[in-house]
Amino acid sequence: MNAIGKILPIDGYNVVRNEQPPIDFNASLTHFYQPLIGIQAISLYYTLFYEAGYEQKTQTHHTLMTYLNLTLDDIYRARIKLEAIGLLKTYKRTEEDRDYYTYSVQSPYSPNQFFREAMLSQLLLHHIGEQKYNELYARYLKDSYPYGEEVTADFNEVFDTITPTLTPVKNIASEKQDAESKLMDFSWIEQSLRQRFIPAERILNPVNKKLIYQMKVLYDLDSIDLEKALLWALNEDNQLIQEEFKSACHDMFVSRNNGQSIRLKEKVVTETKVAANKPATKEEQLINELESISPKQLLEDLSDGNHASEQDIKVVREVMTNQGLPAPVMNVLIHYVLLQSNMKLSKAYMETIASHWSRVGLKTAKEAMTFAKKEQERYKAAKNKQKKNTNYTNNKYKKEVVPDWFKARNSKQPANANDVNISETEQQEIEAKLQKYLSES
Repeated sequence: MNAIGKILPIDGYNVVRNEQPPIDFNASLTHFYQPLIGIQAISLYYTLFYEAGYEQKTQTHHTLMTYLNLTLDDIYRARIKLEAIGLLKTYKRTEEDRDYYTYSVQSPYSPNQFFREAMLSQLLLHHIGEQKYNELYARYLKDSYPYGEEVTADFNEVFDTITPTLTPVKNIASEKQDAESKLMDFSWIEQSLRQRFIPAERILNPVNKKLIYQMKVLYDLDSIDLEKALLWALNEDNQLIQEEFKSACHDMFVSRNNGQSIRLKEKVVTETKVAANKPATKEEQLINELESISPKQLLEDLSDGNHASEQDIKVVREVMTNQGLPAPVMNVLIHYVLLQSNMKLSKAYMETIASHWSRVGLKTAKEAMTFAKKEQERYKAAKNKQKKNTNYTNNKYKKEVVPDWFKARNSKQPANANDVNISETEQQEIEAKLQKYLSES
């Protein structure tokens, strides 16, 4: 990631901390977070954490450079790692042509909480290996539940508001789960479960939605992969076994990436790519839209917001599953077929194109749209070439046959008085019609 110029030594900063960390937060930072984000990010966290412990005036980032013995670019990279993993929130304001930052230090998860976070615990497993992971698990969770399984009642199970005018008590953890699950469209998975007569409400509860979203992000899985993993991890009572679901997602990632291990790494974002993220043309806007929505949503958008028919969804699902097309590529295919078929979704036509696109290995909406354009241009060129060859044959035929036949016809005299005399004007009209017919045939 390009960090040059993101912050300047003269930029000011303040640090705040609004919550107390868990007692064993040092163990969490050392054994759980450090393998994921590195020593520089952890050093920055400790520096900001203890600076927030007392009232301070605004300092410059040059101070941080001195404390940490790091360049400003390294500090920026460490900062965004802390932000991405949930240990830091950053706020920016500009006053008198100078930038000021407020760093809000967030408490790390305790070891117990960390192991409960599916995505973080899976990442740690891949980074440090199964043996070390199991050692940490046994060390920190060995005596977590010495009294048996916790059956403590939840607030919402016991209490209710007395009158509607009272403000309901918010469940912060539930709100966070809802916010994460809203980042993903579950309609495709829900539709699939219902078609198999599996109770979608039981499977797609807030806890499972959060897990599904985290596995999607961690392993970069599409809706079809997630659906397969879900079905694999359901028991006979249609309950999702979370550990089996995690394993299924991991197996899919490994099989698609030739056994490659998953590890955190910084994204490489060039300035060209950043500029390209802002769509400048209608085509780019369409590509961005096709990259971000589900096939079901696309069908509804193309139907003026009406619900997509069960038949259309079934057709799309079967083609997408059989050919293994990513959702963005499937969106381009839907858009292309509807435009070519007078807004009719022909399964046979879709399967023919999908099979070709699958062999080519298209992965993104942009690739699919570019490929479709090239194929269309190649088809038009071939058609024009065929038309030229046909015209050449016809012209040759006209030159060799038509003139003699037509002249012979004109040179004939009426056989008897009953023949109709044709005026010169009428004869020219007939000749013009004949030439027009021959040129169109």
